Formats: sequence, structure tokens, C-alpha cells
Amino acid sequence: MNFFVGQKAAFSRTVTETDIVMFAGLSGDYNPVHVDQEYAGDTRFGQRIAHGLLTTSFLSRLLGMELPGKGSVYLEQTLKFLKPVFIGDTITASAEILEIDPERGILRLETICRKQDNTVVLQGEAKMMMPKEGTKI
Repeated sequence: MNFFVGQKAAFSRTVTETDIVMFAGLSGDYNPVHVDQEYAGDTRFGQRIAHGLLTTSFLSRLLGMELPGKGSVYLEQTLKFLKPVFIGDTITASAEILEIDPERGILRLETICRKQDNTVVLQGEAKMMMPKEGTKI
């Protein structure tokens, strides 16, 4: 695969009640700010918020399936959570290649998640290992 600095990819998904319930069950994170409307209504957010790592998982899907794509392996991810994500928000996860280390087969990418109104809710950087051309990891 040929990659270049500045190459971008993105995908969008709307966060649902089911996503939050399933993520809570999978992760074991039943923090009431995520799963209890009565509790969450009394917080600074006024309603339930999605798990931060649920939003981050959209980056995993983007990087593993789109850019750099199948056969790549996550090595690192920095995260800064900037705004809450609510049920019904459509999140666009995007990545842009910032640096390529061809000798090591490593890509460094900027990663950002935005809401439907373009508000940045999460930002960071990822490092991904690419398989050697024609081989599996």
C-alpha cells in the first residue's frame, strides 16, 4: 500500500442507547453518568453521556478498516476528551497521516472526533504498525 503525509480518511456513526448499554456490558463500566438518566440529569451535563472510550472505539474502526486499514496494528494512542457525547450525536472520526517511518513500517496519525455541529469532542495521535508488503503480521 502506498501512503503519503496528508492522506486522510473519515467515517461517521450516530451514538445510540444500545451502543451505550452494550459498551457498559462489554467494559463493565456502569458509571451512572452513562447508564442512569435520573443520576445523570443532576450532573453538569444534564443528561447521560457516552463513555469516552466508546467514542475512541470509532477511531479503532477507522484506523483498522480504512486508514491505514486491514492488517495494521495499533501501537499507541494519545487522547484528550474535550466535550461530552450524548445519545443521538453523530460522531465523525477522522485521521490524517502526519509522518511515515518506512524502515520501521510505522505511521503517525492525527486523530479527531467531531460532533454533527463540527465541535471537536476528542483529539489525539495514533501510531500504527503496517504489515510488510505482501505478508501478514
